[in-house]
Amino acid sequence: MREGFLKWNVSEISKALKISENDVRNYFTDGRKVSFLLERRIAYEFLNGTLAPSEGAGYDVIDPQGGKWEVRSISKGGIYFCPSYMVGSGRSFHVDGFLQKLSEIEGYIISDITHFPNIPFWEISKDTVQEWWENKLLGNNTKITREKALRLIKLLK
Repeated sequence: MREGFLKWNVSEISKALKISENDVRNYFTDGRKVSFLLERRIAYEFLNGTLAPSEGAGYDVIDPQGGKWEVRSISKGGIYFCPSYMVGSGRSFHVDGFLQKLSEIEGYIISDITHFPNIPFWEISKDTVQEWWENKLLGNNTKITREKALRLIKLLK
């Protein structure tokens, strides 16, 4: 398992965006908002790869060998591993869709955004996530708490 940190300068971001440092912290710890920035930094700095060709792709980034990766954040609310189209109001989880997603990607690059501005991240293989699913370590819809996610990652080291 590869891991690293994405480091950010709150003061510089605040000045560049002309918003308060508190607003920067709130934005960068909201997974829905910061995901676009995380995907770019992970693609370019960590993988030396590229972004998916569209937001509608079933993955976020592509490594130099053509491997497809999903970028996900651990927030205060936890993390999920199923496709994004299965999460949210009026949406439902389907095991077949989740397993199909796993068959199409290399794995997940997971970051703990609660540690902003120094965000740790880990590369987790699809085999590991499938093993977690098969061993019933993920919730019924693949969502787990932040604490459980960090425990599972720690066991991989």
